[in-house]
Amino acid sequence: MSSTFSSSYALYHITLIFLAMPQGGLGTLFTLVNRCDYTVWPGILSNAGSSGLDTTGFQLPQGTTRYIQAQPGWSGRFWGRTGCSFDPTTGQFSCATGDCGSNQMECNGAGATPPATLAEFTIVPSAQDFYDVSLVDGYNLPMIVEPVGGSGACGSTGCVTDLNRMCPKELRAGNGQACKSACEAFRSPGYCCSGAYGSPATCRPSIYSEIFKNACPRSYSYAYDDATSTFTCTGADYTITFCPSLTSQKSSRDSSSPGLPPPAAATDTAEGSSSQQQYNPPTLREKKHLLHREFFVECGWWMLF
Repeated sequence: MSSTFSSSYALYHITLIFLAMPQGGLGTLFTLVNRCDYTVWPGILSNAGSSGLDTTGFQLPQGTTRYIQAQPGWSGRFWGRTGCSFDPTTGQFSCATGDCGSNQMECNGAGATPPATLAEFTIVPSAQDFYDVSLVDGYNLPMIVEPVGGSGACGSTGCVTDLNRMCPKELRAGNGQACKSACEAFRSPGYCCSGAYGSPATCRPSIYSEIFKNACPRSYSYAYDDATSTFTCTGADYTITFCPSLTSQKSSRDSSSPGLPPPAAATDTAEGSSSQQQYNPPTLREKKHLLHREFFVECGWWMLF
């Protein structure tokens, strides 16, 4: 059997599988966008009991997008790693911030080494999803999460402020590439909400968590910062943007909230259309196309399209 025939045969059968999937079986589509002026290496950790995604870590060059499909009921976290490279002598992979210690681009079930900005999700089939952006483990780069479609409050959340620039000296990590949490820096139960401080009544905001909260009021700043930091939406897909532009990203429904970008002012082009196009939720057909494309790019079969 020729290699061309084998590839076409596999393409045909895999396409049939995707086309046969019901809409509910497609789960949630995550769109990861890199608007930083440098490469980001996203890491992914699925929670215990969740089916894994098709990757646990990959390279996302400046200005590029990747689509990740999650099965219904998935829960876990995404984060961005920065300053990553392979050691030419050992062949081991490591990152300046957000490293997961796997020595590979894939994190393989390992989480981010603090400090790292985290996007956390619990996807609930036919009910409200829960999501947040957490600075409890510190901060390494700006990030926002935006629901696409869905019903309910469905607010955007995250942090577009460069906390590395305003990070107190005692919290700085490395050469100012990231900002530690007070828990990570001082290992004190009061900052870590542990021991005698292990409840909402005894663990209160610190001067350090308030720096994070004032800069990014919709993000988790310490362990019990639930009231203003957890968001819900039903039946949505989600866009995770690293280094979102202050002028091109839509805001949450409360556009006056600091720490999130204001609505972009639409300007008319010569053709009379808006320069800022609305991002509509992908249709079932579009989801299948995106999944096909991601699969074949990963397999090196993009030439078949």
